[in-house]
Amino acid sequence: MSADPDLFALWARGWALTRDVAPPVWDDGGWRIEVAAEDQLRRFLFSQSDEAVARRAARVHEPKVFLKVCAPVEDVEPLLPKGWIARQTGAVMTLDGMMRDAPVGEGYSVEMTREGAVTFCSVRSPQGVEAGRGRAVMVSGYIIYDRIAVEPPFRRQGVGGHVMRTLQTAMGGTAKGVLTATSEGQALYRTLGWRDCSAYTTAVLEG
Repeated sequence: MSADPDLFALWARGWALTRDVAPPVWDDGGWRIEVAAEDQLRRFLFSQSDEAVARRAARVHEPKVFLKVCAPVEDVEPLLPKGWIARQTGAVMTLDGMMRDAPVGEGYSVEMTREGAVTFCSVRSPQGVEAGRGRAVMVSGYIIYDRIAVEPPFRRQGVGGHVMRTLQTAMGGTAKGVLTATSEGQALYRTLGWRDCSAYTTAVLEG
């Protein structure tokens, strides 16, 4: 199972925008993004598990360089040299329609801000505590959603869905969307109308 290459490239562009890093560059069968963060130097993105993944893994000899592959972990592991660790970290998901309504309890408030092309959403509890947050950007008619998070005390109370639906409305109600989800996030997004596109595996050198 792999992702549509064009759609995955579109997601990669949106991810870079939401993280305020340089746009992806095509590099021998995958997209390279220079993240330059303390915990991640760069990442290589592949829409399928093939020899391009093996070639790249063989040329990486430093930590904090991640390979992100649209495939199950059992398809990725055989392509990796000794010393690599791979784990399935969720799925690529797509949306084609308005998300289902996701109301939260009384007293919750929403704060929206915008920085450049990126729209940010913060949902606060009746006590003024940030309960959930997320961000989104528009790329070629698709909304790319990123860093959707709900604080533990507010999970399973509709906060995550409310963040998602609020972002969709703020972005003009565009029906099409792409994101990568953790296994926990998958469960939420499915209830909102999202569907799985492909598995998503992360690989990194030990240590």
